[in-house]
Amino acid sequence: MRSGEEDGAPAQEEPDGPAEKPRRRLLRRVLVVSGAGVVGLIGMFGVVWAMTPIPDTTQALATAQGSMIYYRDGKTVLATQGVNRKNVPLGKVPAAVRDAVIAAENRTFYQDTGVSLSGTARAMWSTVTGQQLQGGSTITQQMVRNYYSGLSQERTVVRKLKEIMISLKVDRSKSKDWVLEQYLNTIYFGRGAYGVQAASLAYFNKDVSKLTAAEGAYLAAVIQQPTRFADPKGADLEAVKTRWQGVVAGMTTTRALTSAQAAALQFPTLVKQKSPLSLSGQKGYMLAQVRAELNRLGYSDEDINQGGLKITTTFDRKLMGLAEEAVKSVLPDNTPKKVRTGLAAVDPATGEVVAFYGGRDYNATEWNNAFDAKVQAGSTFKAYTLAAALENGYDLWTRVDGNSPMRIASATIPNSGGASYGSVDLVQATRSSVNTAFVDLGQKVGLAKVARAAEAAGIPAVQLTQHQAAPTFPLGVASMSAVQQASAYGTFAAGGTHHDAHVIRSVTDARGQTRRIDAVGKRAFSEETAADTTYALEQVVQGGTGTAARLYGRPAAGKTGTTDESAAVWFNGYVPQLSVSVNMFRDDNKAVTVPGYGPLYGGTLPAQIWKYFVEASMEGEPVEEFPPPTDYETMWGEQPYRGDEQDQNSQDWNNGDESPTPDPSVTGSPDQPESPPPTEGGDQGGGDNPGDGGGTGDPQPSDPGQSDTPSDPTIEPTAVDF
Repeated sequence: MRSGEEDGAPAQEEPDGPAEKPRRRLLRRVLVVSGAGVVGLIGMFGVVWAMTPIPDTTQALATAQGSMIYYRDGKTVLATQGVNRKNVPLGKVPAAVRDAVIAAENRTFYQDTGVSLSGTARAMWSTVTGQQLQGGSTITQQMVRNYYSGLSQERTVVRKLKEIMISLKVDRSKSKDWVLEQYLNTIYFGRGAYGVQAASLAYFNKDVSKLTAAEGAYLAAVIQQPTRFADPKGADLEAVKTRWQGVVAGMTTTRALTSAQAAALQFPTLVKQKSPLSLSGQKGYMLAQVRAELNRLGYSDEDINQGGLKITTTFDRKLMGLAEEAVKSVLPDNTPKKVRTGLAAVDPATGEVVAFYGGRDYNATEWNNAFDAKVQAGSTFKAYTLAAALENGYDLWTRVDGNSPMRIASATIPNSGGASYGSVDLVQATRSSVNTAFVDLGQKVGLAKVARAAEAAGIPAVQLTQHQAAPTFPLGVASMSAVQQASAYGTFAAGGTHHDAHVIRSVTDARGQTRRIDAVGKRAFSEETAADTTYALEQVVQGGTGTAARLYGRPAAGKTGTTDESAAVWFNGYVPQLSVSVNMFRDDNKAVTVPGYGPLYGGTLPAQIWKYFVEASMEGEPVEEFPPPTDYETMWGEQPYRGDEQDQNSQDWNNGDESPTPDPSVTGSPDQPESPPPTEGGDQGGGDNPGDGGGTGDPQPSDPGQSDTPSDPTIEPTAVDF
């Protein structure tokens, strides 16, 4: 018996073994560290919460809406520009569509706090470990990621934490309906469609308000894989059907549909996916002019691409087609490819460019023959010289010297074929395009006044001033574009009032506010000047150099132009309702020739194109008459004809007997294009109406001194033409 027991004292416990003490110390340390960690996490959460406010701005593309561009009727779509999105209020989205999206993406949307803890944990774990991205974000989180600025799409823990904080705050400060509306307007649905309205049009060609439950379920199904399910076939079609069935089943789970309703739904039929916007043909030229004018009006590219503008252009769809048809129908199939043709048609009453022909194909060259190309005007400029004289006290029976040649200082100016006309009045001079008569008239009136008349009609002064000191200035040494000439001749058609040419009718912004683009009419000439100029130009068409443009049963006025060596050929003309300019030229400024035609003149193919277009454009339109001129009689006391009766005594100019003569020697420098147009290949046929080729009238690129690259223009500064 131990002594302790004998004495009745309690037994002593054995002291802890040596291994027990470290365990207790480790436990205490773990508890301390864990507690500190929890406190740290709470503190960090508080710091992150405090330092992560809801962003004040949205991402630039989150709510951006692309612009719609229309023809002049305001209904026919010409093109879309920028983001394909049209934001709509939530109330416009059918309940079945909303329910389908909720069933597919976030069934607890109306009950949760904006964040899915389990889904977020999975996503963060995949981010940390580098595994495949896992789903699980709520609708609120997806909306936050797509909507607010400052949140990238990168897979980082920091970005995910910011997303969580902002989502929690948005859920506390915004209504669920607001969140769902932003989500439906920002999410990408495939087929280039952002937002549910654009998606409804892309997949079903209907407004979102008319979507069925089955169609809404399909849109909800594609959110997961928009690229794969945009135009599904084969295995992709089976996959999207399975996904669609899952969405429908989810709608029964959320009680958005009964089992009977779900069973009755049929997989919807999709409309054919539209091909991306093509800029081929004339469309690219149209859009380029629209964007350029919008920029001049103060709209930035960002406004155009993301501002949700509705832009109504001045272009008439029918007339645009007729412009292309006129060029391709009249030009022979073997027209050399280097021969370019431009056409512009302007409404004289408004300045609106209703149609143009810019070239064969915008995809081949962006150089616009109607707007960008500026070539010497030739005798079409004589109309401005005539108007200058009439505006400054001269009249139609004013007589000028039509003898050939005429010598002024160092310049020697001949008439066509060296013909002399003696003393002629202004109608006769215009009708026969007498060079010396117009040089004489320019000297009498003053070349500065001639320049001012051309500027008043619509030709920019910068294109005139460098040439106006030359004696041959009245003959058209200045360069201009087809649209400028159509606009300027339209001034005569409008009774002397000029409206600047433009291609935009109106712009309506995303708020529904419309800005009308109206060119204010400016008085350029008196009504008497305009009427008398028109009368003289009528004689050109009735029995002068422009009879190929004659319209039977409808009055027409116009002027031919052919520069030295046929480097540029023109016909400008108008009826009371429409002013049209047609030109032909080469990008190397060599003679415009077509096999079988030889060198061209303004009274040949340009006049024929003009006639084809104007006759087709005015079909069914009322016949309007020009205002009468002031009293005019010839030196023989006869009133020149005006109307449809062919003058049997006049020379028939239909064959283009408007031949150029050697260029007079005057000082000056030839006009250069603002930037050289690119070439479009060799000369073996094609032209503006591609055919089987066979054109042999021009040197080939392999010939000495000939290359595919345009050389400097060779048009002489005087550009005498007839």
